[in-house]
Amino acid sequence: MTAPVSSPSAAVPGPEKETPEKVTPEKVTAPEETSVDGRPPGLVLPRPQLRRPRSRTYSLTVRALGPVALLVLWWVSSATGLLTPDVLASPPQVIDAVGELWGNGQLPDALATSLTRSGIGLVIGLAAGLTLGITTGFTRLGDELLDSSLQTLRTIPFLSLVPLFMVWFGINETAKILLIAVATTFPMYVSTVGGVRNTDRKLVEAMRTFGLGRLAIVRQVVLPGALPSLLAGLRLSMTLSVIALIAAEEINATEGIGYLMSQAQSYARTDILAVCILVYGLLGLTADVLVRGLERFLMPWRTAGPGGGAR
Repeated sequence: MTAPVSSPSAAVPGPEKETPEKVTPEKVTAPEETSVDGRPPGLVLPRPQLRRPRSRTYSLTVRALGPVALLVLWWVSSATGLLTPDVLASPPQVIDAVGELWGNGQLPDALATSLTRSGIGLVIGLAAGLTLGITTGFTRLGDELLDSSLQTLRTIPFLSLVPLFMVWFGINETAKILLIAVATTFPMYVSTVGGVRNTDRKLVEAMRTFGLGRLAIVRQVVLPGALPSLLAGLRLSMTLSVIALIAAEEINATEGIGYLMSQAQSYARTDILAVCILVYGLLGLTADVLVRGLERFLMPWRTAGPGGGAR
């Protein structure tokens, strides 16, 4: 009896079949969107608005619009009869008066005398204000001794000193020059004190550590740091020197622009009065232009850059 033959598949075990692992699909993230210039979307590139530089001609033209408009209004008012010669002379009459005064030499002599008075008084006032301001602002002893007294004197109107100066110095040139000096001292003093006190104290201490003396620190550190305040005080003092000149030349002057005004008032010459007023105005404008030019020379960084066109 033969044994049953088993099937080969049952006799020989075959290799086990590996069941494939279940692969879970990974989460695919989309690449981050970027703009053409590489910035993420939604961000705006800041664009600073820079001021366009203005030409010198354009700036001067804009500055001249106001005076030209006043001149045209004056001319039209005189031509239409709104302003009569006994109230204010017309521009042609004023021009004729300038020619008359310049031709007989009165205007050049008066202008030279007034400029001399104003210049000497201004130099004295600037020197006094600068010295007192440095002393008060840089030293504690000077602050304690001088500041309270000077602040009290500063509140006194310089016009109230005219009668007193006439009693002290008479009606000569000394009273006129000293009145201008007093008027220009205090603006320079206040500006100098403010500029000196705003100087970086750490820088001053560092310079002392390096062995610099007080005078060297004032010359090399304090004054350059206080330069903006000093120029502001110079502008105010120069403007006040013209105002004080008008008051000073009312003290029985025998020459100068104020003398021309008093003579014109006696004879009701409104054309000469207008000339004198315009001369005073031109003196003040010239002083302001000179200080602006000095600012551009000493501090060119204040007019450079985007904000430079504002000055």
